[in-house]
Amino acid sequence: MIIRSVELETVCGITSKLPENDRPEFAFAGKSNVGKSSLINGLMNRKALARTSSQPGKTQTINFYNINGELYYVDLPGYGYAKVPLAEKQKWGKMIENYLHRSKMLKCVFLLVDIRHEPSANDKMMYDWMVHNGFRPVIIATKLDKINRSQVQKQIKLIRTGLGMEKNDLLFPFSAQTKQGREEIWAYIDELTGKAKEEQEAH
Repeated sequence: MIIRSVELETVCGITSKLPENDRPEFAFAGKSNVGKSSLINGLMNRKALARTSSQPGKTQTINFYNINGELYYVDLPGYGYAKVPLAEKQKWGKMIENYLHRSKMLKCVFLLVDIRHEPSANDKMMYDWMVHNGFRPVIIATKLDKINRSQVQKQIKLIRTGLGMEKNDLLFPFSAQTKQGREEIWAYIDELTGKAKEEQEAH
């Protein structure tokens, strides 16, 4: 995917009405410090459009990024951050739930986990909730550059087992530093939007 234009088009707070988009949407969920903004910036080839923060829990809205006028990245609020009051967390949970149930154009939910650690209780809860609601989340294991290459397969197995993933469920390791995994994630998105097929037919 050649990124020609990216625009933060809609920001939805707790009381906002969700936009009715007519382009495919790809949602990104994950714990507050898992590197979600870095992943989104990396995929969009932008340095700082999705705001990264040294303070986890900053994304308190659902942010819709319009890419090339062709599709949307939907950045969901980070979950599981300890300093946020429980009532606030529950509101974010409701926001995420509301979006996942109501979006007519949602093609895929990417759930981010940190490749260095076994999935947390929050990760497992989010994963189970999504599966229970009929989604098959695609896992992105972030911070790939923080482990040795020899550890990668062991950590992937740990995540798959920890989440209770099925054999055919997808998992993409990703590094925001080296951009490793970027092409694979985009290829999958292109496949879901039918773009990969169009390009094959054009050649």
